Amino acid sequence: MPPESLIQLTDSLKSLYIKTAKRLKGSDRRQFMAEVVKSLGFGGQIIAEGELGWNRRTIRKGMQELEHEMSIADSFKLRGRKPIEHQLPNLVEDIRSIVDPQSQTDPTFKSTRLYTRLSSAEVRRQLIEVKGYRDEQLPTTETIRQRLNLLGYGLKRVAKTKPLKQIPETKAIFESVNRINEEADDNPTTLRISIDAKVAVKVGEFDRGGKTRVNTVALDHDFPSAASLTPYGIFLPELNELSLFFVKSRLTADCIVDLLEDWWLSVKNRFTHIRRLVINQDNGPENHSRRTQFMFRIVEFANKFQLTIQLAYYPPYHSKYNPVERAFGWLEQHWSGSLLDTVDAVLRLASSLSFKGKNPVVILVEKTYHKGVKLNDLAMAAIERQLQRLPNLKKWFVEIFGKPT
Repeated sequence: MPPESLIQLTDSLKSLYIKTAKRLKGSDRRQFMAEVVKSLGFGGQIIAEGELGWNRRTIRKGMQELEHEMSIADSFKLRGRKPIEHQLPNLVEDIRSIVDPQSQTDPTFKSTRLYTRLSSAEVRRQLIEVKGYRDEQLPTTETIRQRLNLLGYGLKRVAKTKPLKQIPETKAIFESVNRINEEADDNPTTLRISIDAKVAVKVGEFDRGGKTRVNTVALDHDFPSAASLTPYGIFLPELNELSLFFVKSRLTADCIVDLLEDWWLSVKNRFTHIRRLVINQDNGPENHSRRTQFMFRIVEFANKFQLTIQLAYYPPYHSKYNPVERAFGWLEQHWSGSLLDTVDAVLRLASSLSFKGKNPVVILVEKTYHKGVKLNDLAMAAIERQLQRLPNLKKWFVEIFGKPT
C-alpha cells in the first residue's frame, strides 16, 4: 500500500501534472517534477513513479538542481549511435585520398564544388581493395555518399563533364600522373606544386555574372578594356598554399620560369630539406616539354638551385583536373559580384580571397616579355642530354637533374 501524501492526487490533478511536465524541456521539466514530488511529502518519488510514470533518476537530478540553484547541462552528444569516424578514424582521409586525384573543379568556375567521376559504390570498393578495409567494417554506400558530399565532392551529369576530346594516351597519362603525385606526397624530400594560368582578366566596369548585396552598376556592353591582367597560380596541394601572380605582359616561357624562380626564392628557406620538385601543369603552348625556351629555362632553374625537377603534365582537354584550377574556381566566385575597374581593385580582391582557410600571396608583375624566343636544334640537343623522358609518354613526363653551374 503506497504511503500517504500531503495532497490527494485526483485524476484531474494527475492529468495536469503529466501534461505540464510534457510541455517543459530539460532543466525546467526536471525542476517542476522535483517541486511536485516535494509537495507530495514522504515517499513522493515512489508515488510520482507509480501514479505519474516519472523516472526517479530524472526526479533526483531535478532535486539536485533545486538544492544547488543551478541547471545541470544535458549531455545530448553522449547519446545515440557514434558516427562511423569514431570506429574508423582514418576513413575520411582515406576517402579523400581515393577521390581527390580523380576530381575536377567546376569547368564554368560558377561554384567551388568539386566533381568526381567515382560513384559511392566505387569508392567503397576501392576502400576495400586499395586501403585494406574489410567489407563488414565499412558503412553503406549511402553513408559513403554523404561523406563525399560533406567533403565537397559531388556527381554531375556525364555529358557536362566529359572532355570534348581524348588522345589514345589519356588513360596512361592519368595513371602516371596519379602515381607520380602519390610518390611525391609520400616522400618527405619532395615537394609537389601545381601551376597554371587563367584567362586574362579585363580591367573595367564589366559585369562578371555574380551577385552582390549592394547596388552595383556595370557597363551595359563589354567595351575594350584599358588593361588586362593574366592570373598565374602556384599552388601547394599538401599545404593548401596559393601564390597568385598578375601579369601585365604576355605570358611567355621566360615569364613562367621567372615566376617560378621568384616563388622559390620566397619559400626555399622553409624547404631546405627539399631535393625534388614535382610540377603539375598543362601542356600549353608556352610551357610544353618541346618548347625549347621553356626547357632551356627550366634546366637553368634546376641547375641554379640544385634541384631534381619532375614535369608531370595532364592530358590535353583535361586541365580541370590540375589542383590549381580549384583555386581559380574560388577566385572567380569570390569576385564575380564586384567591379574590377582598376588594377588595385583586382589585387585587393584577390588578396582577400580565403582558400582552404588561407589568403593567397598576391604579386603584380609589370615586367615586359616578348614572344618568339627559341633555341636552335643544336642548342636544344645539348639541353636534351640533361633530360630523362618517360618511355612512350615522352612529351608528358620529363625529369631534369640539376647540375652545378
